[in-house]
Amino acid sequence: MKHYFLFNSKVWIFALLAVAPLATGVLVGTTPLTFAMDPPKVQAQLTTLPQVPAPITRKEAAHVVVNVEAKEFVGTLADDVKYKFWSFNGTVPGPMVRVRVGDTVEVHMKNHAGNTFPHNMDFHAVNGPGGGAGSNLAAPGQEGVFSFKALNPGLYVYHCASPVPNIPAHIANGMYGLILVDPTGGLPPVDHEYAIFQSEFFTMPSAEASVMELSMEKGLAEHPDYVVLNGKTGALVGEGALQAKAGETIRLFMGNIGPNSTSSFHIIGEIFDTVYVEGAIGGTLNHNVQTTLIPAAGSTIVEFKVDVPGDYLMLDHSIFRVAKGAVGILSVTGNPNPSIFNSMDQNP
Repeated sequence: MKHYFLFNSKVWIFALLAVAPLATGVLVGTTPLTFAMDPPKVQAQLTTLPQVPAPITRKEAAHVVVNVEAKEFVGTLADDVKYKFWSFNGTVPGPMVRVRVGDTVEVHMKNHAGNTFPHNMDFHAVNGPGGGAGSNLAAPGQEGVFSFKALNPGLYVYHCASPVPNIPAHIANGMYGLILVDPTGGLPPVDHEYAIFQSEFFTMPSAEASVMELSMEKGLAEHPDYVVLNGKTGALVGEGALQAKAGETIRLFMGNIGPNSTSSFHIIGEIFDTVYVEGAIGGTLNHNVQTTLIPAAGSTIVEFKVDVPGDYLMLDHSIFRVAKGAVGILSVTGNPNPSIFNSMDQNP
């Protein structure tokens, strides 16, 4: 030990410095004292579905800031069909959020000044009253803020829960999204991660020519005109089809807002190697699954390897819903593998 004496006109300070530096705190007697450090503050990476935020590689929890804006707009629901959407960040579904267990998530929900209704966000990942909805309700031109600690890993839904005019109207008009809470250490690596969200729309003509709006009567009768993936018919076909190569592994984060119906999610020509039942991470894992149920305002995570090339239909196997839009395509390229699949095509 070395002894240092520091003197000023009022006080003597006696400091004992150990030969080896103290990495974690200050030595008092024989007990080290540690000082709490504020976690680093980071901006959340938000993505538009089907894109998924990159896996989180940091080893420690952070203070994650999520900035979202509620926006009411007229957009495309189907070919030649315009609809009065309510949204987060101007997309239906809203942006996907990714955090990790232990993060403090600070949500800023701005309500665009040009909107008509108050909006908020109810996160199913929250342990607290209303999922935060009562704390961040904002009138047009205002901002609601709240924070929560992500305690449970899993894939969760968020949605608007404003009471004006009523909660079902906000959900049915497009105000929902996904938040993924990664476990410590993350999920096992795969070649591709994509996100899909199923939803129903109940329509009737609005006062604006050629623009549809919500029919509460059809909603109450649970009779949707459209059942779609990622906010509109055809969102995941053509240029929107998901892409992969034969031999690659895929993870799909799949949500279903309803608002009323359960989804029977299936990919024609594929078997899910692993299903995280109801989106829970650390819960039940099912294997070799053909079709998995997703409740209204619920989710699932499925993982599988694509073995041979081709176009694979992703759909709700409550099969009449395909005619209402509940279908997308996974387009797989690569070399054929006749040992796994052989069309036995006899045509020249």
